[in-house]
Order: sequence, then structure tokens, then C-alpha cells
Amino acid sequence: MKIEVEVPRVEAAFLEIENEYHKNAALPGFRKGKAPKDIILKQFGKHIEEEAKKKLTGEAYREAVKAQSLAVVAVLKVEDIQFERGQPVQIAVTLEVDPEYELPEYRGLPAQREDAKVADADIDRALEALRDRAATFDTVEAAVSEGHYVVVNYKGTCDGQPLTAIAPTARGLTEQKNFWIEVKPDSFIPGFASQLVGVKAGEKKTVTVTFPADFVSPALANKTGVYEVELVAVKTKKLAELNDEFAKQWEAESMAKLREGVRKDLQNELNEREDRGVRNQVVLHLMRQIKCDLPESVVAAETRNVVYELVNESQRHGATNEVIENEKEKIYNTARGVAMERVRASLVFKRIADKEGITVTSQEFDTELYNAAKAMQTTVDKLKKDLAKGDGGEHIAQNILNRKVINFLKDHARIEVVPVGQLKETA
Repeated sequence: MKIEVEVPRVEAAFLEIENEYHKNAALPGFRKGKAPKDIILKQFGKHIEEEAKKKLTGEAYREAVKAQSLAVVAVLKVEDIQFERGQPVQIAVTLEVDPEYELPEYRGLPAQREDAKVADADIDRALEALRDRAATFDTVEAAVSEGHYVVVNYKGTCDGQPLTAIAPTARGLTEQKNFWIEVKPDSFIPGFASQLVGVKAGEKKTVTVTFPADFVSPALANKTGVYEVELVAVKTKKLAELNDEFAKQWEAESMAKLREGVRKDLQNELNEREDRGVRNQVVLHLMRQIKCDLPESVVAAETRNVVYELVNESQRHGATNEVIENEKEKIYNTARGVAMERVRASLVFKRIADKEGITVTSQEFDTELYNAAKAMQTTVDKLKKDLAKGDGGEHIAQNILNRKVINFLKDHARIEVVPVGQLKETA
């Protein structure tokens, strides 16, 4: 896009900024605002020119975009063809714009939700979970048997080396003190706890395990681990009685009130799960109707973000730099696919938001910042400074806008209620 600014407007911009400098400049030997203009121009000429350029190009760019009704998604390059006082300003701006496509009807998108209600059995399971959380443990002198809980100290090796030599992030798997394990087949590492059956407190045992193929730390998958284990204590679990005293631990007057509260909580969770399902369905149905080319610079930037997320996730699960390097092509291809879906959705959601007048308020933005800072265990001010270094603030605002548009689509969806178990996978 080429933009030209006529000479009178160029001169007016220079004069406006010159006057501001003349009025506010404090130079040695002159009172504020009294320095001769030629001295002002000599001292601040470069700054005046830069500010005039910024003012003129910014205003002219915004006017041109508005006049041509362009939906700009990225400014790739701004070039000066001509910028000189007394001459028309000419600039060339390389843009990526919202791709052309016909926005389909987004009100009344089809979706299904199950006619699900909380059953008494669901409440019973939830109460058992509360009993489990409130359980107490008694130390016993007996040898370990199935169902006991044990407290152990252990050190683990693989091929004679600490596990961290193979999986650097697996510190907790390598050594622990006073570690609690429930004695059942799949507890901790499969096969670990069952080898402690018959051992008594104070005794030691060598335990050998094979880490599963889908182990949480991929670098250890299918490898053999050898653990030197010291049994500190053997314990039994004692569950509380389900009575009014138990209910009071959970701030309910009685068991009847506790059951009522649990039912409400479970129904709220169920409703949210059903709402989430509807949101997913309407977005999927909408996106299937959108076929268009995507702005490459935006896809590339989002791909970098997703690569960063995937690499971090892999490292948290114990993947080494070597494993990540070997998988880099697969990681990139996965990231690009995810990025394309995100960019497509964001562009469509923004168009719907513009059409429906959906915006992000400052209060919504501040609440999102507060929640993000709390989750990251930092302050809002520090998070704001970090976001200011890049485009993090825009990402946060876009995420809020996306959620609001998705909720709008859900609220205006054509929802069919179906019996439990009859939800179509492709609905």
C-alpha cells in the first residue's frame, strides 16, 4: 500500500512539533520558551524530524486503512520512498490482511448435549473421596501386606548410574526420604510396592522394576531400575464414619446437608462439562465451513509459540535435549498444524466480534492479568512489564475475546438434548 501526504500537511506537522519544543525547551541562558527558534532547530532538529515522521506516517496509515476498509492482521514492513520537509511524504507499507472468505451463519449452529443428571451413586463416590481425604493412619508392627501404606527411603539406579544421569528431571524418582506408597500392584512404579510384601519396619530390600513403555519420563521407558529401599514404617488407613460429625468437617450442618451440597457441586461440574462439549461442537462445526489462506507471518509467529509450549511440556516430562533435537521436525509439524487452527479461529472470532459488538473491557483484562499473575506466583506489575516487552498483552486480550465469542456461539446454538450415551462423536 502506497501512501502520500501533501506538502501543506507535512509543513503543519513540522510547525506543530517545533512550537511544542519551543514552548517547553529549557536551554542554558534562556528562560523556558524564550530560546530563539534557530537554536531550537539546531539543538532538537533530529528529534523534531523523527516526531513529525512518526506523526505523519501514523496518521496517514490509519486513514488509508480506514478509507480502503482493510482488515489488517500484520504490518510486515514500512519503507520511506520520500521523506523531506517541503516535499510530499511518500511511504510504502507491506501488509497482511484478513483473508477473504464468506462468514457462514454462526447463529443457530447445531450441537448436542446429554440429558445427564447426578445419581445417588455419584454422590456416594464423592463422599467416599471425602472420607479418603479425611482418613487417618495408624502405625503397625506387622509385616507389609496388600492394602498397607508404607513409608520408605529409597535410591534408584539404572545400569549402575543414578536415574538422573539418564533423565535429568527425574530427581524425585532417583532418591526420596519418608516417601509414602500404597501397597497395590500399580502404585508408584508398577511392580515396586508388591516387592515390599513381607518386609518389616527397619528392614531393607532391593527392588527391581522395568519402567513401562509409556512411562511419564520417556528417557527411562523400557529400562530396568534397581532401588535400594529402607522401610521406615508400615501404616493402615482408618476411614471416618459418615455421620453428622463428619459432615461438620466440611462445613455442613448434617449428612443430609452435606449430600445436598455434594449434589449441587457435582451438578455444576456436570453442567460445565456439558457446556464445554457444546462449545467444542459449535466451534468445530463453524471452522469446518471456513476455507481460506492464512497470513503466513501470523502463522509463523504462532508456530514459534506452540513449539515453545511443546518443548517445555516435553522437558517437564523428562525429555532430554537429544530426544527433542531428534524429534524437532515432528514437533515443528505438530506445532504448525495447531498454530494454523488457532490463527484461523482467532480471525473468524474477531470478525464475529466486530459484527456483534463483542469487546474486551478493561476490567476483564485486569481480572485476567490478576489470575495469570497468581498462577505464575508473581505480581501484576511484574507481569505487565514482562508483557510490555512483546505482544503478550495482545495475546491475553485475544484469548478473552475468543472465550467471549465462543460463549456467544454456545448461547445462540441450536441444541438437541439426547439420552446419555447417544451423543454423536461428530456432532
